[in-house]
Amino acid sequence: MDEPTFIVTAPAGVEPLLTVELTGLGVAETRPVRGGIRFQGPLELAYRACLWSRTASRVLRVLAEISAADAGELYSGVHDLPWEEHLDPDGTLAVDFGGACAGIDHSHYGAQRVKDAIVDRFRTRCGRRPCVDRLRPDLRIQVQARDGRATISLDLSGDSLHRRGYRIETVAAPLKETLAAALLLKAGWPAIAATDGPLLDPLCGSGTLAIEAAWIAGDRAPGLSRERWGFSGWLGHMPALWNRLLAEARQRREIGLTHIPPILASDHDPKAVRAALLNANRAGVANRIGIERRDLVELEPPDGPPGLLIANPPYGERLGEQDDLAGLYHQIGERLKTRFGGWRAAILTGNPELGKRMGLRAEKTHVFYNGPLECRLLRFRVEPTFFVDRDAADQRARTRILQQAIEHGADGFINRLRKNLRHLGRWAEREGVRCYRLYDADLPEYAVAVDRYEQWLHVQEYAPPSSIDPVQARARLEQVMAVLPALLELPPEQVFLKVRQRQRGASQYQKLAEQGPFHQIREGAARFWVNFTDYLDTGLFLDHRITRQRLGELAAGRRFLNLFGYTGTASVCAALGGAASSTTVDLSATYLDWARRNLELNGLCGPRHALIRADCRQWLDQSRERYDLIFLDPPTFSNSRRLPESFDVQRDHIGLLRQTLRLLAPDGVLIFSTNHRAFRLDRDALADLRIEDWSRRTLPPDFARQPKIHHCWRIARR
Repeated sequence: MDEPTFIVTAPAGVEPLLTVELTGLGVAETRPVRGGIRFQGPLELAYRACLWSRTASRVLRVLAEISAADAGELYSGVHDLPWEEHLDPDGTLAVDFGGACAGIDHSHYGAQRVKDAIVDRFRTRCGRRPCVDRLRPDLRIQVQARDGRATISLDLSGDSLHRRGYRIETVAAPLKETLAAALLLKAGWPAIAATDGPLLDPLCGSGTLAIEAAWIAGDRAPGLSRERWGFSGWLGHMPALWNRLLAEARQRREIGLTHIPPILASDHDPKAVRAALLNANRAGVANRIGIERRDLVELEPPDGPPGLLIANPPYGERLGEQDDLAGLYHQIGERLKTRFGGWRAAILTGNPELGKRMGLRAEKTHVFYNGPLECRLLRFRVEPTFFVDRDAADQRARTRILQQAIEHGADGFINRLRKNLRHLGRWAEREGVRCYRLYDADLPEYAVAVDRYEQWLHVQEYAPPSSIDPVQARARLEQVMAVLPALLELPPEQVFLKVRQRQRGASQYQKLAEQGPFHQIREGAARFWVNFTDYLDTGLFLDHRITRQRLGELAAGRRFLNLFGYTGTASVCAALGGAASSTTVDLSATYLDWARRNLELNGLCGPRHALIRADCRQWLDQSRERYDLIFLDPPTFSNSRRLPESFDVQRDHIGLLRQTLRLLAPDGVLIFSTNHRAFRLDRDALADLRIEDWSRRTLPPDFARQPKIHHCWRIARR
């Protein structure tokens, strides 16, 4: 009989560390899979992974891999599994569903179909059925559907394994315990601790890095304090085996407590110090970690051998914060260079440019994800060989690049950029605008659009006409890409380029590259995820900034509908404005998932905010709901293979508006918008409606040079 199969999940970037952990626990052969590591072996190995893995998120026991071409086949495959061997009929269960399956348009419905299949089998076989308990089920089931197949697994971990049980106090943006452990392992802490080298965290927050360091050095199993597991109510659980592993872990903990080297944690914030003290006490290492309030300028190494300084400084998410934080990073670097010679250092940052302010050249760099945010772990050897006068070197390099560009005829472009930076920069600072269009083909020979997204630039080259020498066009584009980071003092890797040309049909939705990182930006009270590499657009239409603001102002207490919802930014603004509910409709599963992430980023979750995957025109014919505020922003043209007929906004807008108005409450408001530059609204066909042209009042100052960038109307019944 084949041994059972297990999947241990982990965040992106952590898989190599997890593989080493599993091998150390006795797993003979591992195989990387999407989101984790797969292996076969006895149940004891899965128990050890639950108890001892410091980097894993969950441990799954694979029950079956079934055909799931559609919702019906998924139901049948799940129904055929012997669930009575795993769960008592009077027990409780919960189902998590992910992936894609024909006939299932959102994860909640997918979980519902799986639950129905399980309980229907229990009714047939046992005459009674388990109940659903989302919080503390006896059995948590995970289903991942992809490419017509579905993997059905039992979640042996229950809660995510990052929940160690010691964090009772927290601070803003804490590190997950699993990520903290991964950083320590990658930074070489186990080897340093084995030689009694100390560890310092001068920006300790709630103490996670220091506590995880103490547990690693003290051979403490990270799962030892957990009272409930996903296998606790599973009929296949082996209590005797589990209790033996617990006894072994307790014995190792008692021995390991005597081997913890000096660990020092400090922070300038008294609240953070208090949180760290409480958490360390709960973790059983309060007497092994020195925790105190201390400013960074007072930081000194303890007596003894060199050790590891590790920290997670703030990254700076808001406009202007980078300048403030540059001083912090510079201070960390100066303290290291003047007081910590011979030490190792590891700094986690979501903004590598800030890391350069330290004046130290990183020996190694590793990519990790703090939630969805891509970060870098910068590893340093504090030795003179790696010291850098970064500010002077950067300034010399920028001056040299600009001088070379001027010598090659780019002085007009540079002067225009400087002028726009002065005028638009002052306006953006005054209005609190963090993302705006900086340049839009102001000079015909430099036919690019430059959009600033906080500390990133998104450059779009308009495809040159055939009359332009392609060699000359390429040379000018190279000048643009050299001048922008030098003039705005940004690292080149934060400037992204796309060639923008007319898109037809489905091509407007096709990916341009493999999945790149998502970046978090702010607009007023809202936060959004943007992507600069994968698609033609970033996920946020900057020319709709005022339109989104108006929707937020109109939304209070209203039922909001967002048609052709794209990444859901309008839904976020309406919800933050106090909408009673929001419904976002789009045919793209990719964009709906993006919209879900945008809503979650702003704390907008639950049934009040519906996401519906459907063709908007077909859905409008079928829906019977009424909405008080509707935002309609259709594509200019579409001939997707998934739709029965093409769509042209100029040709079809009257029919689409009439369809939409059928769902508008009697005193409701419809905001209709289009980016078709030559669009003409057929007012005669809409003479029975009250129409206000909002095109100019929703045109932001940074797009004033291109007034036809969009059209917008407020429409209501007379």
